[in-house]
Amino acid sequence: MRVLALLHEAFGGQGGIAQFNRDFLSAAAAGPTVEQVVVLLRHLPAPPGPLPDRILLHRLAAAGKIPFALAVVQAALLGGGIDLVVCGHLRLLPLGRLAARLARVPLLLLAYGIDVWEPPAGKRGLDGVDGVLSISEFTKGKLLRWAGIPAARIHVIPPAVDPARFGAGPRHQALVGRYRLAGKTVLLTLARLAASERYKGIDEVLDCLPDLAARRPGLVYLVAGDGDDRPRLEAKARSLGVADRVIFCGRVAEAEKADHYRLADAFVMAGRGEGFGIVFLEAMACGVPVVGSTLDGSREALRDGRLGLLVDPDDRTALADAIATALAMPKGVPDGLDYFHVARFAERVQTLLDSVRATPDESPGRRASTRGR
Repeated sequence: MRVLALLHEAFGGQGGIAQFNRDFLSAAAAGPTVEQVVVLLRHLPAPPGPLPDRILLHRLAAAGKIPFALAVVQAALLGGGIDLVVCGHLRLLPLGRLAARLARVPLLLLAYGIDVWEPPAGKRGLDGVDGVLSISEFTKGKLLRWAGIPAARIHVIPPAVDPARFGAGPRHQALVGRYRLAGKTVLLTLARLAASERYKGIDEVLDCLPDLAARRPGLVYLVAGDGDDRPRLEAKARSLGVADRVIFCGRVAEAEKADHYRLADAFVMAGRGEGFGIVFLEAMACGVPVVGSTLDGSREALRDGRLGLLVDPDDRTALADAIATALAMPKGVPDGLDYFHVARFAERVQTLLDSVRATPDESPGRRASTRGR
């Protein structure tokens, strides 16, 4: 099987969507039935680093919309035979439909999070899509409200965590010195600080800090990540009188991410807009107790409370109590986290690819590819 993947970001990108896409591509390329994965990447903010075998990356980040569209058409028509088109975002779906139609092969959409919770303005449903990979039942439920496709076509595959990259360990002393954390109790959130993503729950934690500081005088709140909402959050910390115990450390490099998790006594991201929350898996893999939300997909990352604490972020008292409980818990990787092991993710992805490729054609002018069968 040869796969054509149209993505906004993956290798060279930061954040949960880029990480999920990297894991998906790596899992697909490692499958026994996959010959090659051709990746057309819309954004490439940093060098992609070493690529897995059987992945051919076309770096089109600076090319613009028209050259990108032409590259999609060329790959669909002249790419040496494509068996499946994967589309990584709703904004790319028109191109995904075109590529699948030109190559006469099935189309798989990756549905990550809040971008698929509502239909794009003026856009039709998901007609022409043969399968959808949803990262959570929560996101699947949102999709079913508008997508106009059978529920059986939406396959839930949760994100993965690689214990080779994330594992329990001592605090990195260079980071302890950088942030002046010696002798401190550390609460951590790692998220993009964008004004459009205030659903992450950082405001709610700041509201709880005066209460938490009274319980734990040595408490500091480490906010990892950056974005255009950071100045507002910094001003809020000052207005609450807790600026001296809130550390905004900016964007964290991938190479330092695990060490930042290991600084924490507890990780919290109790918000309203997570489709899942890969950061929960990473924090737990580093042995850090976590607090998530009952209101979004993070409850699935915590396996409905079996792996961590769940709380309604609108209840500030309950949130403060949950954080205090997590801070008092011993550190350690929770039993059951292997449900999200990267090897199990790879198995799920391969099963899905084989299933979607075998989907009977129901659209005029298209047929399922028989190449390589």
